[in-house]
Amino acid sequence: MTITATRKRIATALGATLAVGALALSASPASAAKSDGYVRGYDSYKGDWSDEGELQFDAGAWYDDNNAVCLWQKILWAEGADETDGSNFDASDVDGQFGPNTRGATENLQDHWNLGVDGVVGGGTFGRADDELKVTGGSEARGEQLNMTYYGDLHSFSVVRNSEGKYSFRDGDDIWRIAGYGYRTCS
Repeated sequence: MTITATRKRIATALGATLAVGALALSASPASAAKSDGYVRGYDSYKGDWSDEGELQFDAGAWYDDNNAVCLWQKILWAEGADETDGSNFDASDVDGQFGPNTRGATENLQDHWNLGVDGVVGGGTFGRADDELKVTGGSEARGEQLNMTYYGDLHSFSVVRNSEGKYSFRDGDDIWRIAGYGYRTCS
């Protein structure tokens, strides 16, 4: 075999390997939004949260600790979900740490919404929550800001999807927080 023929076979094999790798990357799972680092969406806001990564607590071994959890806890507060002790999830419970109390309130809300009760905030649970968003201003067009309000059973709060598609929410201290997975700034 000549050197040229060998190089052509290597190039063909390399090209096929790269094509398979590209297909695998393009068929990423629904939790790709978590790896992006933010609760994010584009165009129509309906269904924006249905592709978010899972938020959960695992029997004390570990828990999610970030601003995406803060957004979820704001939803628990707005809905008046019951805590593990039976009282309503309070604004003071919004701390960004997905512990046993948040898990219990999540299970309560999943039951209230007739979802599978597992205490994990995945695409089905987070996606159900965005049904309660109502547009108050701005535009759904890509690259534009969209202003919304989340209306729960007991409370409501402001939510903004910025021009980059990142969701922000007003924290208890009236500071806007970006709902991200890699950091926690709410308290």
